Amino acid sequence: MKAALTRTIDYYFAPQSPWTYLGHARFAAIAEAAGAAVRVRPIDFGSVYPVSGGLPLGKRAPQRQAYRIVELARYSDHLGVPLHPKPKFFPVAGDDAAKLIIAVDIKDGTAAAMQLCAAVFGAVWSQERNIGDPKVLAELVAECGLPAQRNDQSQSQTVQEHYEAYTQAAIDMGIFGAPSYVIDGEIFWGQDRLDFVERALHLNNPFNKGA
Repeated sequence: MKAALTRTIDYYFAPQSPWTYLGHARFAAIAEAAGAAVRVRPIDFGSVYPVSGGLPLGKRAPQRQAYRIVELARYSDHLGVPLHPKPKFFPVAGDDAAKLIIAVDIKDGTAAAMQLCAAVFGAVWSQERNIGDPKVLAELVAECGLPAQRNDQSQSQTVQEHYEAYTQAAIDMGIFGAPSYVIDGEIFWGQDRLDFVERALHLNNPFNKGA
């Protein structure tokens, strides 16, 4: 039997995205079950939108904003994932949280970064905490059992360069929304596309064909 090839998923998101939060646990489980490697890629959608033609939430038409609230409630109920459609601290800047996730990814690895992602997403949408506050980010680091110095390291030039590089890679690839999962150059946008992500991980995989 040939050795199985490890599939890789590039995971593009914004820390304050409710859709990323709704799909995170399912995505992590799908990747683990498939034996796929995840590359954690938080990006700055403030730089993506001017290129992609997207609009920040506050600039979208009122009917689109209203329907978004309906859909968030629907998915929260359907998935059994607790979510406040209008949390206390939203909109909120996600840059510092994104860079903290990157610092943890660099220093502690993917599993730790994914754990922190879950904590950050839940902080916004379930616990109504302010991820724009450095004190809250420090609390999340402690709650995840991570070294306190990750907070200072997140402000390093190295981390900033990674953040900018991930954002530019997303722009070059044609990413326009969060979350986006990329497998072999193919983009799957939205947590409601996770069935397709799972299917793609099992298609054309030598491990599943045997021999």
